[in-house]
Amino acid sequence: MKLTNVTLRKRLLWTIAGLFVLFAALMVRLAYVQLGLGAELSAKAEESWRRNITFAAKRGEILDRQGVALTYNVTTPTVLAIPVQIKDPEKTAQKLASVLGMSEESIYKLITKRTSSQIIKPGGRKITMEKAQQIRDLELPGIVVTEDNRRYYPFGDLAAHILGFTGIDNQGLTGVEQRHNDRLRGMNGSIAYLSDAGGRLMPGSAEKYIQPKDGLNLQLTIDKSVQSIMERELDQAMAKFQAHSALAIAMNPKTGEILAMASRPAYEPALYQQYASEIYNRNLPIWMTYEPGSTFKIITLAAALEEKKVDLKNERFFDPGHVEVGGARLRCWKKGGHGSQTFLEVVENSCNPGFVALGQRLGKEKLFDYIRNFGFGSKTGIDLSGEENGILFKPSQVGPVELATTAFGQGVSVTPIQQVAAVSAAINGGYLYKPYVAKAWVQPETGKVLETEEPQLVRRVISDETSRQVREALESVVAKGTGRPAFIEGYRVGGKTGTAQKVVNGRYSSTEHIVSFIGFAPADDPQIVVYTAVDNPKGIQFGGVVAAPIVQNILRDALIAMKVPPRENQVPKEYKYGETPIETVPNLVGASVQDLYEELNMNFTLIKSGSGSTVISQAPKPGARLERGSAIRIYMGNVPKEEAPESGS
Repeated sequence: MKLTNVTLRKRLLWTIAGLFVLFAALMVRLAYVQLGLGAELSAKAEESWRRNITFAAKRGEILDRQGVALTYNVTTPTVLAIPVQIKDPEKTAQKLASVLGMSEESIYKLITKRTSSQIIKPGGRKITMEKAQQIRDLELPGIVVTEDNRRYYPFGDLAAHILGFTGIDNQGLTGVEQRHNDRLRGMNGSIAYLSDAGGRLMPGSAEKYIQPKDGLNLQLTIDKSVQSIMERELDQAMAKFQAHSALAIAMNPKTGEILAMASRPAYEPALYQQYASEIYNRNLPIWMTYEPGSTFKIITLAAALEEKKVDLKNERFFDPGHVEVGGARLRCWKKGGHGSQTFLEVVENSCNPGFVALGQRLGKEKLFDYIRNFGFGSKTGIDLSGEENGILFKPSQVGPVELATTAFGQGVSVTPIQQVAAVSAAINGGYLYKPYVAKAWVQPETGKVLETEEPQLVRRVISDETSRQVREALESVVAKGTGRPAFIEGYRVGGKTGTAQKVVNGRYSSTEHIVSFIGFAPADDPQIVVYTAVDNPKGIQFGGVVAAPIVQNILRDALIAMKVPPRENQVPKEYKYGETPIETVPNLVGASVQDLYEELNMNFTLIKSGSGSTVISQAPKPGARLERGSAIRIYMGNVPKEEAPESGS
């Protein structure tokens, strides 16, 4: 068929029209790419040319309540490779291996990766200044020594289980380091620049510095002085008693602030890899659960007083040495019993049958309501990881025997932090507070406090009057009862001993015990409560013998460190056979020799210095407290009557 000119022209016209449409579409696409996507594509291209050298942010410091740094950062170099700039990978790997202590093969794999930058790890991470200078002296193309930092612990293992530690990338792994990692770690900075495929700085471009944003400083409730005192005493206890473990907690009973917390065995956060994981992963004061023994009697006492089930001073109880309950014979720790005694003496003597009677008067519903209200059976909510719940009997499981044993602290499982919080509520007026260790967040550059943690009241459990009676009873325990080894001259101290049999293979062991003591001072206005437990000490296993002296030492030195003045009207200590009484040194200045021996020949010995008939000075000064029979040095002289020194000088 022959094509006409008209047909050819039509075909040509359609072809031209199609080409025009394609051209128009191409122009639209080009315009869209140039104008619409231009900025995005340029950014992507620039990103492919960009190289970054990271500068680590400084992790926030952790401070004690007085502002003493418990851990902070020190600058450490890290070796960084920029693979595209390395001209001879084999030679570079060979030279680096000799300095960093790594194999040539492992370094070669790292420096030939298709990445913009690569840290030479592990040997190149956080190296010494000397090694860093050796690397710089090699002048290897593509190898950069950049700034990094690591945690430094100026006091070694002090407060290790509270602080925790960080990993190689400065991330918190345990303790408050892990709990508050997001606010402590900060944000890394960098130096960014544009380079060509050969790693050379592109003409016309400049380096861009992004400053690191340091983490916030965290101030704790911990008092470094009290923490040091506590850890000193735990170390001495472990050495003396060869125990499986030991722990202690000190808390402000009026706020829930943890003043100190420690356990043994301990570890050094900077060297945590050298210790077994169960040592650094288990913070015993909040993790360990066990039967509390007689320290739990404080709760039974508080409940009985609040419900007016007992009159401590005017009501008597006869203890034959045991009590029969539900076919079971529950014994007192004293063979033969304590005989007839007031209920205050029941508390002083830690008499089990007496507390069984208090539990029976309360009944299981009331007693267990108080136990739960005091916080047992649930976590305290302390801001540390790893806290346990403890275990209580279910109501359906509580029969006469379970009620009786619970009343004196057997058959229930608690944590040390639960006991400290509960006893604090019993002595502070009846207020149960949530324990905590994070006190405030501080801006590192200015020192400005950005956020403060306030005490959190959980609930009120007993009245102020009941709390006063509990304090008085526990002060009497320390002055006259089983807690006498915790007595401190000049300070009113209250407390309670605890000795609990350990459960071994489902049975109570007759040879293994956890001995404990909880004490507080001043007894009329508590500023600090201290709990100590020692697991299976060698020798005599009684809380009054082992744990009470530990708490005594911690309290005595902590009260001085906290500048808590001594108290008047201290309940006198009742001395037992073989104990040496403490006497007050009188004022001897101005007295004659004859006066001295008439007054002191029964209480103190005298050592004279100088000649004369009148005392012109003495050491120790009047008012000091010494053991009966101690020596007092007196300085003699002849002073005219009108110039005789005034009394008390």
